Amino acid sequence: MKLTFLGAAQVVTGSAFLIETDENKILVDCGMFQGGKTLSELNYRDFSFSPGDLDGVILTHAHIDHSGLLPKLCKEGFSGRIYATKVTTELCGIMLPDSAHIQEFEAEIINRKGRRAGKKMIEPLYVVADAYACLNHFVPIPYDKTIEIVPGIKIRFRDAGHILGSAMVEVWVKDATSSQKLVFSGDIGQPGQPIIKEPSFIDEADYVIMESTYGNRVHEQIDKKEILAEIVNDTVRRGGNVVIPAFAVGRTQTLLYYFLELFQEGRLPDIPIIIDSPLAISATDVFMRNVQDYDTDALEMVEAFKKKTAVAHMPQLKFTRSAEESKAINTIKKSAIIISASGMADAGRILHHLKHNLWRPQSSVLLVGYQAEGSLGRRLQEGVRRVKIMGEEVGVAAKIYSFDGFSAHGDKNFLREWLEHFTVKPANVFVMHGEPEMAEPFADVVKNELGLSAYVPLIGDSAIINGRQWRIEESQEPCVVVDDPELQQIKDNLAQLEAQYVAYRQNLDKMATAKNPKAIEALKQLEVVAEGFKKFLTIFLKNT
Repeated sequence: MKLTFLGAAQVVTGSAFLIETDENKILVDCGMFQGGKTLSELNYRDFSFSPGDLDGVILTHAHIDHSGLLPKLCKEGFSGRIYATKVTTELCGIMLPDSAHIQEFEAEIINRKGRRAGKKMIEPLYVVADAYACLNHFVPIPYDKTIEIVPGIKIRFRDAGHILGSAMVEVWVKDATSSQKLVFSGDIGQPGQPIIKEPSFIDEADYVIMESTYGNRVHEQIDKKEILAEIVNDTVRRGGNVVIPAFAVGRTQTLLYYFLELFQEGRLPDIPIIIDSPLAISATDVFMRNVQDYDTDALEMVEAFKKKTAVAHMPQLKFTRSAEESKAINTIKKSAIIISASGMADAGRILHHLKHNLWRPQSSVLLVGYQAEGSLGRRLQEGVRRVKIMGEEVGVAAKIYSFDGFSAHGDKNFLREWLEHFTVKPANVFVMHGEPEMAEPFADVVKNELGLSAYVPLIGDSAIINGRQWRIEESQEPCVVVDDPELQQIKDNLAQLEAQYVAYRQNLDKMATAKNPKAIEALKQLEVVAEGFKKFLTIFLKNT
């Protein structure tokens, strides 16, 4: 058999793995790349396989970096089944159409600007109709049930403890010459999260394909409720807002759980708590309908609120669905807690709230999840003092807080512990879903501390597997270079220079056409500038 790593290789996002035998082709995840421009552009590439040739798709969970290209896959010819847990199926029912809305909106904005510049119009990755058509392919599968999806390939979902409905996948592959068991970890949750059950441990595997998002980091041991209470109360004393970029699925519901407990304990000031994300509101409804997947503490809370839902017992909680309601938030005179998507602060309504609050020293911004390289959230995390939001420069005067402790991903120590539970040791661990500074050190832990074989693939690498024997066919694709803040700043500055040059040239053309004598003087000044720029480039290129 052959296993090809099509995404999430030395990057966190874009999860996709192709299993090929003599008889079948199965895809595990079909995720969207997220982060900087370089990564996002990978979503527009052609698939390296024919979607119509796939016999099925296995989906670990609903987050867009695992599911977001499924509508594109179906649009381009996939006609088989997509296997997922019940909750993942329901969450994709709201998340994929929402993603399609974003694709349509972004294409419209680009085309509006491109039309004025005479550029070729672009098509969205997929549209809302494509997303709804894709949902017809989903087949919900319960946890812990083994099923044969095609002859020779069986699967079983185990609770990953990451978000509600998330799964690790055990895959048994039997072909003419060998049989082997693969375990795809999906995103392994952090133990002790509210609502979610603890991550499952698995006893045996021939090969493990596992995440390493925090493979070189140990989460802070913090009292999350205490931290939230301190930040909220301190910000309210300053007269500002608490703005929280949060993933609509998982993180928003976790924050609600903590705020509910703080409210019950009388530790929250009487200010609005606003969930400004239609997707997060719909996801919360899915969570409320699926208590069968809750942990014991969350079930006890449900019992306590049998007659009235938990959210109904927090009168200051507000949900805003419409754009008009969202805009009105920034006219509120008193302090508020604003939770909005996206979690990396690189798109969505959160941009408007950051634009209105980053410049205010009274306000606070709380980053409670993973921030990918190139995202606005990562730049704020790294302490930049000015950012560009929707074309406008905004100074950063608000207090920026960032806590790994809120993450839904297990840290280095838990990932190591999870691997230690295999009583039948894998022939190899493929370390995925991590930037190089996370994946490579974790691979060293796997090799040096656990005594296991480990490999960190590049996008496009393939593992040729025969039982417990394996070898790598290296990718022929160019290496993906992730955007970083400094590179993005250079690109922004060059784009600004280019725009200024175009405007300058247009003015010169007008002056020359009108035979304005100032045009000759302007041309002389331009020659001086051009000569200076040539000297700068000569020196710069000589030193690089």
